[in-house]
Amino acid sequence: MNEFIKMELEEAKSLMEKALAHTDLEFTKIRAGKASVGMLDGIAVDYYGAPTLLAQVASINTPDARTIVVQPWEKNMIGPIEKSIMEANIGLNPQNDGIVIRLNVPPLTEERRRDLVKKVKEEAESGRIAVRNIRKNTNESIKKLKNDGASEDEIKVGEGEVQKITDSFIAKVDHLAEVKEKDVMTV
Repeated sequence: MNEFIKMELEEAKSLMEKALAHTDLEFTKIRAGKASVGMLDGIAVDYYGAPTLLAQVASINTPDARTIVVQPWEKNMIGPIEKSIMEANIGLNPQNDGIVIRLNVPPLTEERRRDLVKKVKEEAESGRIAVRNIRKNTNESIKKLKNDGASEDEIKVGEGEVQKITDSFIAKVDHLAEVKEKDVMTV
């Protein structure tokens, strides 16, 4: 096989792994009724005028399955952290005792579980679309290699390999979604 085609396949595999990792990260943000520090990922706090990730200004842990505890490293940050959590609209009400912020994760209702499963399916579809877009771009790049001396047969083989890689990554996205759906629906 043409070495340029091999490079394109490696690039596609690398990009698809990133798309899969991103999809997995998005799944961790969907709460399944259990407390998880991942639920606070992406929340930025106003730290002396600069937006800073919550994990960089406080320690976050889960002492039990229903509670998240945020302990700021500086006492004066407790107000801005509480405000940021409320503005993030993640469905949790912070309780500030002056030292730490506690977030109680309520059990999910059946209706809320179904909504979360819909969200899981939407995220899974976004992951599949990302993988398919990578496939499309890789196939276009491989077709352009015809000008660089790649034969028709090499291009066809390359496109076949891209399809095999795509199928395997879509199966991985589907597996992640299936696991997350079971997690969400488990009471």
